[in-house]
Amino acid sequence: MAVRLNERIVMKFSSVASMTVVTGTLAGSLLLSPVRQQPAMAEASVASLPPTGSAIAVLRIKHPIEIETIPSPTEVYEQYVAPPAAPPAPAPARMATRVSAPAGYVTISVPIYKQTRALNCETGALQMGLAAYGRYYSQDALFAYEKPDLRRPVVSANGMVLQWGDPYTNFVGSVNGSETALTGYGVYYPLILSIARSHGLPNAYGGEGLSPATIYAELAARHPVEVWVEARWSRPRMGTWTAWDGRRIRYSLAEHAVILSGVSATSVRVNDPQFGSQYWVSKATFETVWRDFNNMAVIFR
Repeated sequence: MAVRLNERIVMKFSSVASMTVVTGTLAGSLLLSPVRQQPAMAEASVASLPPTGSAIAVLRIKHPIEIETIPSPTEVYEQYVAPPAAPPAPAPARMATRVSAPAGYVTISVPIYKQTRALNCETGALQMGLAAYGRYYSQDALFAYEKPDLRRPVVSANGMVLQWGDPYTNFVGSVNGSETALTGYGVYYPLILSIARSHGLPNAYGGEGLSPATIYAELAARHPVEVWVEARWSRPRMGTWTAWDGRRIRYSLAEHAVILSGVSATSVRVNDPQFGSQYWVSKATFETVWRDFNNMAVIFR
């Protein structure tokens, strides 16, 4: 879910200093500390990462207008390949040794679901996060709480969105629409957080401006995390529009949400509702693309 306007690319397919947390009433600014742990989920114990997805680098999908002007596709991220394990050092004679466990990884038992509508990636990711804790809902049942605002945007002569809905309070546009045609967009973290809390996970928290260290610590504690990134880890042009309520909205027409379901020293594991797939992506790529949406996330606890 994505569009690059200027470059003519279209596609869509335990502690933190402060964070904004929106409750079910979508108001308030709180500082939340980690709370009661949920039941632990499976953690891997070997050093190499489990095989997921394709071993071939995933290629960015091109809009038809690109095909004639760009001769070859661009790799967006690479499959993680674990380095070979080093042989253990011999122990000194007649001395007891303490052998540290190898630097491994943590994976979380999160089901992999594909989104059921053109633009409900955020709801598909929410469905996976809830299911990790045994809360099973259909995407349509969850989406019913997102209150879609079906008003069409005001667009400038050069195709930039000037005014549209507020994704912090409503799903913007039609969930069966198209970002390319500006008939649909998406929803941001406050509604996803509110639905998670009202559907069995009252200890979930979220916001913007979260640090990578916070996300990695939550993953290591086996808490799935929904993050807002860009489809296929692309980075098209960011822009802003003014919502009907006056809020300035930072947006990308490649807006996408995924669930992080594992972490290693160098990578995070992604459950991607766009394809119903699971793969590893480098922390560097994740942090760069995640930054475009001001480090927006919901942590499922």
